[in-house]
Amino acid sequence: MNTLRLGGVCVAALLLALSLANESSAQEGVPAGPAGNPTLIATQIVEAFDHLFRGPRAGVRAVHAKGLLAEGTFVPTEHAALLSRAVHFQGPAIPVVVRFSNFSGLPAIADNDAMSNPRGMSIKFFLPDGGDTDIVAHSYNGFPAATPEDFLKFLRALGSPDPSEINRFLHTHPAAQAFAATPSLAPQSYAREAYYGVNAFRFTNAAGVSHYGRYRLEPVAGTGYLSAAEAAGQRPDYLAHELHHRLRAGAAQFRMMVQIAQAGDSVLDGSTPWPDDRPVVNAGTLTLRHVVADGAARQRSMLFTPLSLVAGISPSADPMLVARNRAYRVSNVRRNPSHGAAAHP
Repeated sequence: MNTLRLGGVCVAALLLALSLANESSAQEGVPAGPAGNPTLIATQIVEAFDHLFRGPRAGVRAVHAKGLLAEGTFVPTEHAALLSRAVHFQGPAIPVVVRFSNFSGLPAIADNDAMSNPRGMSIKFFLPDGGDTDIVAHSYNGFPAATPEDFLKFLRALGSPDPSEINRFLHTHPAAQAFAATPSLAPQSYAREAYYGVNAFRFTNAAGVSHYGRYRLEPVAGTGYLSAAEAAGQRPDYLAHELHHRLRAGAAQFRMMVQIAQAGDSVLDGSTPWPDDRPVVNAGTLTLRHVVADGAARQRSMLFTPLSLVAGISPSADPMLVARNRAYRVSNVRRNPSHGAAAHP
């Protein structure tokens, strides 16, 4: 992987060169958005998760139901301002809350259960003006479907009592087949897992130079996984227990990276990873210092969405961005009825 940790002039020159290629190719064939009614599709996606996990459950997320919160800070590198004029890429440390989670909609699922993968990492940056912005990532570099319609078909096939339905879907959808075939590894720690933003965003700096990128969160301690035998011997809440213990002993850190698209890389299809030889800009470091004591209550009320953005970072036309954003809002309103107005961004 070509990770950019060079001087600012070198980074700026490379980003400018990349932007010239991206301007001519990345927006070709951009669709107007998800076919049909995106709010209806998002609601149907949430209902499909309910069917898979025997929900809904009062006060519980439809997916990534089990999690915990950690607090800390984000400090941008000098390269971050070359990447984007976003306020949290410019100055000193700002506070963050990170929610780590297991995939399923089962709030009591064991951390070593295969359905706990992929793990989630959602980040909320608290900005100096009182606003906030989010990153939503998970531990699989890709997504099982490129469009909301295909993702809904995938979930419905998974929930069908006829196993031939999911087999037929996988046979005709290579991205879903790759997702299903990926080994389900149990991380040693939430802080020893890598997380991927999947969808592309357009980053624009103060000079007006724009390019597309995808987030990656890399643990400074490196990734680490348990063997099948080690995972089987863990307590059901071993990840929460481990993170409490780890942060009492010292901080855990992640590098916030942005992988830069080159000509020919689709910014509309999050199911397709970009090649590992694409440049990666180190935008800053997340330092987590403690687990939130009242995390259960705060988790219920907190909403993380991929389209909670600030000036300098804008969405690509990837149709999954709108669907994911609205699905999270549907789930949020259901567990927090007083948040009903947030269902319509």
